[in-house]
Amino acid sequence: MSAALDSAAQSLSSCLARASVARADLEASLRQEHTDCFRLFHGVAEGRPGLTIDRYGELVLAQTFREPLTRDDIDAIERAVDGPIVWNHRAKTARESFAAFAPYTELALREHVVSEHGVKFPIVARHRGLDPWLFLDLRAGRRVLARHADSKTVLNLFAYTGSAAICALAHGATTAWNVDFARSSVQVAQRSLVLNALDPACLVTVVEDCLPVMRQLAGLPVKGRGAARPFTLVEARQFDVVFLDPPAFSRGPFGAVDVAHDYPSLFKPALLATAEGGLVIATNHVAEVEAEAWRDVLRRCAAKAGRPLQQIDLLQPDADFPAFDGRPPQKIALCRV
Repeated sequence: MSAALDSAAQSLSSCLARASVARADLEASLRQEHTDCFRLFHGVAEGRPGLTIDRYGELVLAQTFREPLTRDDIDAIERAVDGPIVWNHRAKTARESFAAFAPYTELALREHVVSEHGVKFPIVARHRGLDPWLFLDLRAGRRVLARHADSKTVLNLFAYTGSAAICALAHGATTAWNVDFARSSVQVAQRSLVLNALDPACLVTVVEDCLPVMRQLAGLPVKGRGAARPFTLVEARQFDVVFLDPPAFSRGPFGAVDVAHDYPSLFKPALLATAEGGLVIATNHVAEVEAEAWRDVLRRCAAKAGRPLQQIDLLQPDADFPAFDGRPPQKIALCRV
């Protein structure tokens, strides 16, 4: 090992050790909540930008978004977690497979079942997509959802693998809708239903672009080029809880999703689809958006839509997602209608 590599490995080992100490109280608290999945290392705030390490039960998943790991880095991580890791290099080119950086192992390809707030979710480290099936920085939002779900109806927009809807049903929701265009994500949600022995009749799955569905639920006209083609028809209705978790940016036939510059186009239909006295749990994970400025956008949008908010609270991710400036990119707004 060269002196430079040796120094880098020692530096990473030190960062991992500090991160472990910083999480001791949180890990104890999560165990009491029957949660065995959390972020072990958040590199951007803990000394190694471009590296994250997550524990999903027995699976430890390292992801790199800039430079690949070295063999010494991998050794340092495996010493810190006391076992083998799966490493997914997210900066790979389109022609490269994950296997170019680390072999496909049994650990990477088999299903792991993890628990969050006592709810079971399937995890496969390497699948057809890039993102993990359970976003851990949304744990704080799902915790609130679990507290409010009993006997409620829930709408999960931009549902991805449906974790919010599964969480709601497991905590007593009568009905939950998942709305997302990705059919492969729907299959993960169906697996979660089985793992938690939930009644399939309680989950409504709409495989469609969210924009036309949420506008119809809100009683608004469907816009964009896609309005001229067939799309899934739904009747206007309201839900007790709406979970709104859009991507930062996307463009489709029904218009663009632009969280940084046009959140009202998403928040207004979500509000109109929320029953009086209900709750909207909205997220924004664009780092450049200031939390207080975003709160003001939500408040003004609600007033303009004729659904002024009774209360709006900002919730930060748990302590396993630290921010070096105290302002984490992931922002969660609890909006009481």
